[in-house]
Amino acid sequence: MSYVLGIDGGGSKTVCVLMDDSHQVLGCGEAGPSNYQSIGIEATLQSIESAIYSAVNEAVEITKFIRIEAICLGLAGISRLADIEVVKGLVKKLQNSQVLPIIWALQSFSIVICNDALIALVGGIGHNVGIVVAVGTGSIVLGRNHQGNTKRVGGWGYILGDEGSAYKIAVAGMQAALKAYDGREIATSLVESFKQHLNLTNIEDLIEVIYRRRWGVKQIAALAPIVDLAAAEGDKVANIIIDDAVKELVKATSTVIDTIFIPGSVLEVVTIGSVWQGRAKIHNRFATSIIQKFPNVKVIFPRYEPAYGAGLLALQSLDAK
Repeated sequence: MSYVLGIDGGGSKTVCVLMDDSHQVLGCGEAGPSNYQSIGIEATLQSIESAIYSAVNEAVEITKFIRIEAICLGLAGISRLADIEVVKGLVKKLQNSQVLPIIWALQSFSIVICNDALIALVGGIGHNVGIVVAVGTGSIVLGRNHQGNTKRVGGWGYILGDEGSAYKIAVAGMQAALKAYDGREIATSLVESFKQHLNLTNIEDLIEVIYRRRWGVKQIAALAPIVDLAAAEGDKVANIIIDDAVKELVKATSTVIDTIFIPGSVLEVVTIGSVWQGRAKIHNRFATSIIQKFPNVKVIFPRYEPAYGAGLLALQSLDAK
């Protein structure tokens, strides 16, 4: 029996699964954030080590010390060769850990290091061919075909990209409210919606909230449901914002399909992230639009978690040897 570890590391938490070669999850552990670019290497190491320990400790049905044949780390922000080298160094430190009840394989040991979008794709679909459209605070679209070719669109951050994301929807909503207040654009219920939600005396007080309180990306993105609710209730301006978000996500997904997939390919597109849960039926709007362009595409919600996808990639690395 071969055992592998799958790591899903992000800016808010780290999840680890211990998996055997029959794809069964034997243990799952969770710890703090593991984006080394924001919290540093040592804090990242501690989070990953803690998540691994919890996952292995949960697997009570196997012996205390298990032999790990492979590990896959799907981490946020990993794209450059320099990042990969940093994470390789982190894995070496894990292998020297005196805390983990693990025996690491030596010559046969396999390491997979990738962006968290790839493990979301593999976990969401259950295999490594298809497309993931991840839309939460930010947005990114990633596809992989049967030949192993990948194509990424977006994921450039809130200043340079993230079209269709909660952040961009929230900003567009606030801008629309202020334009309506100015008289530059048509009236919208978003003016009152933002006032009520933020307890503002006047919509002009958005300046104090956004600028003077120095709200960050996540705080602003958390306002997206205000726009979503207004759209669900029939506000014309809010619906335009949601439709624009859908158009951007359809364009990004279409680019991936046109770039790496044969015309007419049957494939699945998995949708991941908070934006898809909105009441304005953004998921239905996206699915309808993309299927109109590509009738053989099936839009789905995730079958498994990203950490499970990391485990599958770790097992696939063993099969490739």
